[in-house]
Amino acid sequence: MDSIQFDGSEAVYSWLLGFVNVEKGQATVFKLDRMRELAAELGSPERSYRTIHVAGSKGKGSVSMMLACILRESGHRVGLYTSPHLLRWKERISLAGEEIDESCIIAAANRLRPLVEGRLASDFPGDELPTYFELSTLVAFEAFRLAGCDIAVIETGLGGRLDSTNIVASEASLITRLELEHTEWLGDSIEKIAFEKAGIIKPGRPVCVAPQVPEAMAVIEGTAGERGCRLVDVGKRATIADLSIDRRGTRASFSFAEGWPWSGKREFATPLIGEVQAQNMAQAILAAALVEEKLGPDAVSRGLAAVRLPARFELVSEDPPVVLDGAHTPASVALALDSLERLFPGPKLLLFACAIDKRHEEMARILAGHFADIVVTKPGSFKQSDPEAVHGSFASANSKARLIPDTRQAVAACLEEARREGLALLVTGSFYLCAEAAKLIQEA
Repeated sequence: MDSIQFDGSEAVYSWLLGFVNVEKGQATVFKLDRMRELAAELGSPERSYRTIHVAGSKGKGSVSMMLACILRESGHRVGLYTSPHLLRWKERISLAGEEIDESCIIAAANRLRPLVEGRLASDFPGDELPTYFELSTLVAFEAFRLAGCDIAVIETGLGGRLDSTNIVASEASLITRLELEHTEWLGDSIEKIAFEKAGIIKPGRPVCVAPQVPEAMAVIEGTAGERGCRLVDVGKRATIADLSIDRRGTRASFSFAEGWPWSGKREFATPLIGEVQAQNMAQAILAAALVEEKLGPDAVSRGLAAVRLPARFELVSEDPPVVLDGAHTPASVALALDSLERLFPGPKLLLFACAIDKRHEEMARILAGHFADIVVTKPGSFKQSDPEAVHGSFASANSKARLIPDTRQAVAACLEEARREGLALLVTGSFYLCAEAAKLIQEA
């Protein structure tokens, strides 16, 4: 019997949600056998265009988007695969941040579905059905082929070595900043996490690496050396000066060692806000130069200026000021706080939620003393959470912290308080919380 055909990307998303989803905390065995088998049955779409692979703990979404936009302005048709999404699943599969034609996603899913439906777990390697992320990734790979992409920037979902995306034959790899994250899957030390991320490095292909703590860099350098790869160290190759940050974005001057990719100092700007975005710009420029021989400053300038990325210190309202930031680690919330205090020095309001596996005690210690009022809630219903425990962490550091478990009620209460009291509002701790806030703001 013929498989039922999809009629839209939301129908595809509903189908995918029926499979094991690690983003929801559901268990699986990480391996690439199923991906390789299904990709081969699809005709290996990921081999029909050039690919660049991006892994890391922080900044990989920003760097991936910057790189894709630079390559688009250099004359390429660029696929971009990222996660998570904010409002719609389709956001994960784009043409350098611009919406891909719905027909490409529908056709890709319609080709994939008959390869999965009607089969038992025992029909697949490892005796397990494909996962939500595996199937999403395959849809993206096929959609990029159908859209006529000549290059794709692929962001890992979790880790690198055994991540579903790691079947690509990437011609360059990027590793952004690393920190302790997903320790239940990736290991309980920065060295173990670096080992997993470095698993995307391909033999003989260059790898562009953001500044790291020495323990992480040693692992990455070791892997690159073993695989005969050129290692481009952003911290050593790029010099950043004249940094300025305002509500319009981030601007800085860049010069590069040994005149590569060009000599002299150049100024670039991006709408993304935060000191760390200057480093992300440097990494995106150097990565683009690895795959684009004729990379020019004008294309870089246009690409970086065109970047749009939801929930990365995104100012979604001016009156009152409302910032959405999906930061969910101690280092990333510290960066968000730094940017917030630079731009909004007056009294501030915090709305915070995080998934059950995040280090909320540390994040509370960083954030709690800087806000006139704090509301803790759930990060929506998509991920498991323990808002009572999170509230306890904040309350021990700031007695004003309140718990409003219902996410929509919490968002509405904070928006009303921000308007009434003239407070800047930071929504952080979870991309899923930011998504709920974005929906409510859109509806208002």
